[in-house]
Amino acid sequence: MKWTDINDIAIELTEAHPDTDPLKINFVDLRNWVLGLPGFSDDPKHCGEKILEAIQQAWIDEVA
Repeated sequence: MKWTDINDIAIELTEAHPDTDPLKINFVDLRNWVLGLPGFSDDPKHCGEKILEAIQQAWIDEVA
């Protein structure tokens, strides 16, 4: 997975952290959780606030 795989990341986060409210996670933790997902292999430097916002929103949509 890459940073641009927003929906795949959201699905993986939902499965990895089923009891977490995506509205309550800060971007530092979110970034670290994404980097720790199995199959994630993108450069950590390619992540910015807009990508994290998109991942968070996709995660919110996934659990809704």
